[in-house]
Amino acid sequence: MAVQDHSRQALAGPVSNPTRQAFLDAAERLLQRDGHAAISTRRLAAEAGANQGLVHYHFGSMDELLVQVLERFTERLIARQREMYAADVPFIERWRTAWGFQEEDLRGGYSKIWMELQALSWNHPGLKPRVARVNDEWRNVLREAFQRAAREYGLAEDEFPVEALVAMTMTFGQGYALERLEGIETGHAEALGWIERWLESLEERAETK
Repeated sequence: MAVQDHSRQALAGPVSNPTRQAFLDAAERLLQRDGHAAISTRRLAAEAGANQGLVHYHFGSMDELLVQVLERFTERLIARQREMYAADVPFIERWRTAWGFQEEDLRGGYSKIWMELQALSWNHPGLKPRVARVNDEWRNVLREAFQRAAREYGLAEDEFPVEALVAMTMTFGQGYALERLEGIETGHAEALGWIERWLESLEERAETK
């Protein structure tokens, strides 16, 4: 199934009309509840209360619709994240808020939708660049936040390697979400506690300079 190229558009794609919006909302609910494998055109149309023939009219394919669900959801959360990281508070407070958002996103279904679309893209090459773009958006947010933190802490690259920390945070965050979705929490509190202690030590060092 073909996936349209929206590389020059915002993450959420073109402005939605009410029918498009209804399909996106319905697909978001079904992805959260049942996963992509359980979504058919007929079931989606029934959930949206619309004619199933309009799915392909508006999106071209089911894959295109599902990836737009992820892009639209991501756009909302990226805006939230950037606003939070712009706050004039110590970085450790921004980190704690960000991790609270991680919990919100698990409860709100975003983490599951992202995992669903990543799994779907493994066997649908046309989806891979779109899902990778979502990954890049999150990396950009972290990169900007960590660069600001390095300046606030007065740390050089060898003490606060931004790209390494971005990669580690992305890997940890997605691994954390995946295990939580599987009902696994072993070692999570310990890992988060270690990060907290490390950030606290950086805050203490910055205060004494």
